Amino acid sequence: MGDYWTTDRGTGSGTTGSARALTAGILMVSWVALLWLLEAVDVATGHALDTYGISPRELTELRDVVPAAFLHSGWEHVASNSVPLLVLGFIAALGGLRRFAAVVATVIVISGLGVWLTAPAFTVTLGASGVVFGLLGYLLVRGFVDRRPWDVLIGIGVAVVYGSLLWGVLPTDSGVSWQGHLFGLVGGVAAAFFFRRPPARRGPDNLVTV
Repeated sequence: MGDYWTTDRGTGSGTTGSARALTAGILMVSWVALLWLLEAVDVATGHALDTYGISPRELTELRDVVPAAFLHSGWEHVASNSVPLLVLGFIAALGGLRRFAAVVATVIVISGLGVWLTAPAFTVTLGASGVVFGLLGYLLVRGFVDRRPWDVLIGIGVAVVYGSLLWGVLPTDSGVSWQGHLFGLVGGVAAAFFFRRPPARRGPDNLVTV
């Protein structure tokens, strides 16, 4: 496929923008619904799914890095993650589903491995908060990494609304995995660099090639 000239700034407009928003919305609503469904199954089975949480520094537990990000320790836990995941995930997914999937996969792996390496012994860590912090970190720096003013503004808006979550990377509560938060944040920032968009090139009449 060849390059083409366009004035689009990557956010989409008209039908394209509406389609992206609809797709991102369906994706995130489905994701959050899945988290609630899994918690219902967990409760119905006497919390059998909790065994898929991450126990640190056990080689067999590395396989639980991915499923742990979709499981929770109770209704209150899944409820606390649902709204920020829905909002931050929707905003991130507007940038394209392939990039979004790559970012989320990176966050889950880095967050999970960080927990596996540093969590206290004899603990089990699970929950989507690592992904939440990863998406937060990604959105905060994406605009600066890509050099896109619109995404910088989005990052500022996200900081205003959700910036207080950053306190969660500090070890202030023994029952909360600050390790998952911290490494999720690191994963999100790393993903912004790993999957940054190439610089736009300008063609005739100051139109941009993408």
